[in-house]
Amino acid sequence: MASLYSANLLFPSLLFSSSSSSSVVTPLAYRPYDASPAKINRRLSSSFSSAALPFDLSPPPIDHDLLDTMTIAGAKVSEDGVIGTFDNDEEALDAVENGVAVVDLSHHGRIRVSGEDRVQFLHNQSTANFETLHEGQGCDTVFVTPTARTIDIAHAWVMVILHSSLTENWFLVPKLSYDKTIIEVDIIFHRKRQSHWWYIFFADKVEIQDITEQTSLFVLVGPTSNKIMEALSLADIVGQPYGSHKHYNVNGMPITVGVGNIISEEGYSLLMSPAAAESVWKAILGHGAIPMGSNAWETLRILQGRPAPGKELTDEFNVLEANLWNAVSLNKGCYKGQETISRLVTYDGIKQRLWGIRVSSPVEPGSTISVNGKKVGKVTSFTTGKRASQPLGLGYIKRKAASEGDSVIIGDDVEGTVVEVPFLARQIPPS
Repeated sequence: MASLYSANLLFPSLLFSSSSSSSVVTPLAYRPYDASPAKINRRLSSSFSSAALPFDLSPPPIDHDLLDTMTIAGAKVSEDGVIGTFDNDEEALDAVENGVAVVDLSHHGRIRVSGEDRVQFLHNQSTANFETLHEGQGCDTVFVTPTARTIDIAHAWVMVILHSSLTENWFLVPKLSYDKTIIEVDIIFHRKRQSHWWYIFFADKVEIQDITEQTSLFVLVGPTSNKIMEALSLADIVGQPYGSHKHYNVNGMPITVGVGNIISEEGYSLLMSPAAAESVWKAILGHGAIPMGSNAWETLRILQGRPAPGKELTDEFNVLEANLWNAVSLNKGCYKGQETISRLVTYDGIKQRLWGIRVSSPVEPGSTISVNGKKVGKVTSFTTGKRASQPLGLGYIKRKAASEGDSVIIGDDVEGTVVEVPFLARQIPPS
């Protein structure tokens, strides 16, 4: 790895400060943005350029508050600056299957790690093989305890960031976030409630910086995502491998577009300055994307089978029980949790697995899963699905007790069927 690379991590914290905005947007809940869409789309499409400078982390000169625009458009926004819904949850979920939905995930944390030892640091602290990644590539990686119990899963980008020193950097884009996170860097770097996560010693040449409030993050999900990329003159990213990303320019401001999002390998992630966020959001809506709030996003997460911190990812379960094979390297050198992971693979020691469970009626997370009167697992998440017609739970089940297609009982009497879900189905264990 070239010595110019430094490392950046991105993790959960909540953001958004309010500021005045003169932008007025027609309500987004029922149709794409339609306030002079042709004019807006021409301006935005023509302004995207692949000749842009690499992504600049310096704060924007003007604080454009996208939330003001979204609130005027009918978004329900929490005190923490998280959009709960546009009052169109069913339409947005339909768009995931038949069109494209766009979600503002700016409240998900982003942490930058830089310094001379950043590659070795990330390599040693998470499950992915960072030494094999090059600029423009990305991967999923899991942070685990020394005994391979799960803490969080994140998505990494190897990016070039413009600084006066022209230093090249790594980026990590988090998948799912806790409610509030306090980041502290001293001898030990840790998050509130996770003091065992990372250890930085005096000799380590590593810096960690929370850049959540200096950036905005949108994701596109749905089968027509490629058409929006083409409409925005970003067609050269279409068809690239998962995690690949490129730098562009919109209205003179940098934006980085990556293949895939935190739920699916299809779709795209867009990382940008908050100053560019409003223009980019309107351009995406102008090309037919349906806005989606966090309530529908959580429904989609469960339907897709993506494990979440505090639910499927806790110190009760290890990374292989969570079935996160694609984020684990079995060939790299020593890293936190490696000894446990190696033993689990060598001796076939994985005793339970995360599954989807199609249920006949609503169930509560924490409910027991039983087969023939014996407890074999527990439910970790539940959603009623679209139009309350697709009730689905996620839960851990003992390997020898049940597998895909088998019947189980949730709680006292709710019937369920073990099913595969898209995200977990894409995980490929070693042969």
